[in-house]
Amino acid sequence: GSSSGRSWPIPDDVRLFRLITPLAAAAVLLTAPAADARPLARATWLKGVQVTEYYPVPEDWFTGARVAAPGLEGEHRVDWLYSARGVMMEGDGIGLDGKRYHLESGFGGGWVNARGKPTRPRVDGGGWSRGRPFWRNFGWRAANGRVTFPIEASDGSLGWWDGTPARERPVAANVSFGLGPSQPLRFYRSVAVDTSLIPLGSRVFIRAYCGTVGKGWAIAGDTGSAITGRHIDMYRRPPESADDQGQRLDDQRILVIPPGARAPRRMPRC
Repeated sequence: GSSSGRSWPIPDDVRLFRLITPLAAAAVLLTAPAADARPLARATWLKGVQVTEYYPVPEDWFTGARVAAPGLEGEHRVDWLYSARGVMMEGDGIGLDGKRYHLESGFGGGWVNARGKPTRPRVDGGGWSRGRPFWRNFGWRAANGRVTFPIEASDGSLGWWDGTPARERPVAANVSFGLGPSQPLRFYRSVAVDTSLIPLGSRVFIRAYCGTVGKGWAIAGDTGSAITGRHIDMYRRPPESADDQGQRLDDQRILVIPPGARAPRRMPRC
């Protein structure tokens, strides 16, 4: 089969997100211990935090064949819908028609790597159990078990990403997409967090983002299946191309002020 997209990059840290109910919190400034047993209730400087970025992913980066999608009218590129670089992972996307789309339901079910083997994010934020995710655990598999999917060449002809499929598992019944953005997030002012550590609605200061419109400050307004522990995801404008995987910062020190908590006397400044 054709391999016209085989250099398509897939980052080590990718994410799926959805809104859940905010948690309540309270007072004083602390430095969090190494083990995080419960959501923060006080203004806290967190050390050893990994910061990544996510965005509404453009459909025109992809080469997959166009297929019908549950919940949407018309057809969209299959890899934009279901791959680890598409809407199924990023949560939001920009279609070829310029409209915004989002994943409405079907968040669970797991991921597989390019070899078709199940892989999941490590709780410690250290990557994935069997390497980078490539596709959801449904779809086409070649005879050797690798993930393949139909792709569309520039002349309109169809081929296969990694060989002719030997079997196909149908899209999970609970998967559905919707028109418009998933949430009212703001570029460089919203972050996805693990709510077992950082409550939704928390104010978060990240000094590395002092040069953005938020002046380093963002609101914890989102979550992600790959956002675990001391890992946060900054919502940003889409990069110019798929080759730009966004900024990744390790071992950061950030300030978290949960909802209702008292701010520290000395607030950080850029």
